[in-house]
Amino acid sequence: MLNITNNRIEKYVDITKYQSAKVFADNRHYKIIKKILAGTAILVVLLMFLPWTQNIKGSGFVTTLKPNQRPQEIQTAIAGRIEKWFVQEGDFVKKGDTILFISEIKEDYLDPNLVENTGNQVKAKEGAVQSYAEKAKALDSQINAIENERSLKLRQAQNKLRQAHLKVKSDSIEFEAAKTQLKIARTQFNRSITLNKEGLKPLSDVEEKRMKLQDTEAKIITSENKYIASKNEVLNATMELSRITAEYSEKKAKASSDKQSAISSQFDTEAQVNKLKNQYKNYQIRNGLYYITAPQDGYVNRAIQSGVGETMKEGTAVVTIMPANFEIAVETYIDPIDFPLVKKGEKIRVWFDGWPTIVFSGWPGASYGTFGGIIVAKENFISENGKYRVLIAPDSKDKKWPDLLSIGAGAQTLALLNDVPIWFEIWRTLNGFPPNFYTGENSKKDEKKK
Repeated sequence: MLNITNNRIEKYVDITKYQSAKVFADNRHYKIIKKILAGTAILVVLLMFLPWTQNIKGSGFVTTLKPNQRPQEIQTAIAGRIEKWFVQEGDFVKKGDTILFISEIKEDYLDPNLVENTGNQVKAKEGAVQSYAEKAKALDSQINAIENERSLKLRQAQNKLRQAHLKVKSDSIEFEAAKTQLKIARTQFNRSITLNKEGLKPLSDVEEKRMKLQDTEAKIITSENKYIASKNEVLNATMELSRITAEYSEKKAKASSDKQSAISSQFDTEAQVNKLKNQYKNYQIRNGLYYITAPQDGYVNRAIQSGVGETMKEGTAVVTIMPANFEIAVETYIDPIDFPLVKKGEKIRVWFDGWPTIVFSGWPGASYGTFGGIIVAKENFISENGKYRVLIAPDSKDKKWPDLLSIGAGAQTLALLNDVPIWFEIWRTLNGFPPNFYTGENSKKDEKKK
């Protein structure tokens, strides 16, 4: 039927009885159709061997390269009541410009003279610290005076004790002399009696010796009394020495205790001063927080709070600001199966929603409206949408990205991998295989270095 061989089918089968054979036999364009079908088949076969660039597709949106350049919410650091607005939506503000003024609503800070009163408390406490320091110095002087007086008193008492010892020694010698004299007087009296009996001495001599003996006995009693009194003086001087030591030790201990109490009070007051200084500084800073200012140059996108007289809690968002100066980037998301194939520093193609674009994913050279980018970061943790986040910055060696791009605009990305035949890509896609593992130039350079 197709006239491929010389063995004609009509020699064996009567094809005239078939309706389809009659249709094609009567069609004058039969040969043209055959040529078209044959050409199409050949063309398809040839197309199967054309090169196809494997790629990884991703979708995301336009963002900024640095976190501090992204749209941010301005929040109030303290609770307050809205009193006055200084901006409106769309206004351009510079860093430090006032956006909003709020008033105090907490009862602990309602005193208009709170900062001044706290400052006076700080000064009073600092004066108390100085007083305690002076008291400690005075007690130091008092302790030194007590030490000097104690030293003098001890020396005086020691001298008295030494004098008492010397007097005891003197009275002891005098007492011993009296005892010797008594012995001599008794001997003389006995001798006088003996001689009187023998008639050698008169009775008057005996009486004289008796009187002398009695005087000597009286004298020894006096000497003994003086000796005992001297020993008592030694005991008194010793006790006085101990009393002085105890007295001045007590005075010194009391002065030292007072000094330590003064020092302790000084340290306690210094702690109170530091606490008051902290409160004073906090109150000063809090006063500055009544004016909510712009953290950087930018445009007021939206006023989250509105009106006058509304109250807000700490951390409440007031307005959103878009920074005036930013470095644009693209945040895209790729499937987990493609995550190992992309690396930091690899080049990527990007096109933006609303920008004229014609994209042939397999033939990037034939695409129009795409821009060059470089992967600067990729997250190793999967996002909530089940994909991995990749951050792309503009390629400085490629054409410049459009200046009219706005933050948040949609973007599509295409990471280029190996060039393979079309039939291989169809076979890979039908079987669900990932693209060939791609090693970029940076990875090759690292391998050479190793």
